[in-house]
Amino acid sequence: FLLENKNNIWNEWAFKKWIESEEYTGPDMTDFGHRVLKDKDFAEEYKKQMNIFKENILNDDNFSKKFGDLGNVYGKQWRNFNGIDQLKNVIEQIKINPSSRRLIVSAWNPSEVDTMALPPCHTMFQFYVSDGKLSCQLYQRSADVFLGVPFNIASYSLLTILIAKECGLEVGEFVHTLGDAHIYVNHFEQVKEQMSRDAFKLPSLRLNEFDSIFNLEISDVELIDYESHPFIKAPIAV
Repeated sequence: FLLENKNNIWNEWAFKKWIESEEYTGPDMTDFGHRVLKDKDFAEEYKKQMNIFKENILNDDNFSKKFGDLGNVYGKQWRNFNGIDQLKNVIEQIKINPSSRRLIVSAWNPSEVDTMALPPCHTMFQFYVSDGKLSCQLYQRSADVFLGVPFNIASYSLLTILIAKECGLEVGEFVHTLGDAHIYVNHFEQVKEQMSRDAFKLPSLRLNEFDSIFNLEISDVELIDYESHPFIKAPIAV
């Protein structure tokens, strides 16, 4: 589903599972995250092998089930935490009991952490309603400030906006709490490049009408007047 919708954020973890398997017969891809930035020839070969991997995920059901399954990661825990649909429950509680201090969704399930491609970095979030506005606080145990955190800010802000709309509330604040905030040594130059740039004017968000986020389509959400500088490449910690 992610690749069908041009979402590549989990590719590396699934790719690593494939290249470390007995079924992989291509060139050595060990430590691909670092090597791809230092060796142009390797970068081209990595791109070739990643494209093969993605094509197999999209077109071979058996391959996809074996190497495209990330385990019981965020979506599983949000919708089926030991049989509990946390996301559905918290939306219902916001509607009927907005003053509750128990509007919490947890992704950290000790009984299933070992089954996950990556133990959840953003471990739990809590909603809070005040003066007709919905706010969200996220606790993130591990925060990759350059690559991960900006994506997390955008994602949870959007989630808050969507749930506020469904619940008939205005949008409050997104509060981000970081347990271990870090910049990897091999991201230093990229961070310097990022900091040297001037920010563009923020875009606006357009949402189609919907009755439930569970019926939402990707096409129902649109960024208007979004501008960005060129992409800055950095190795992900897999």
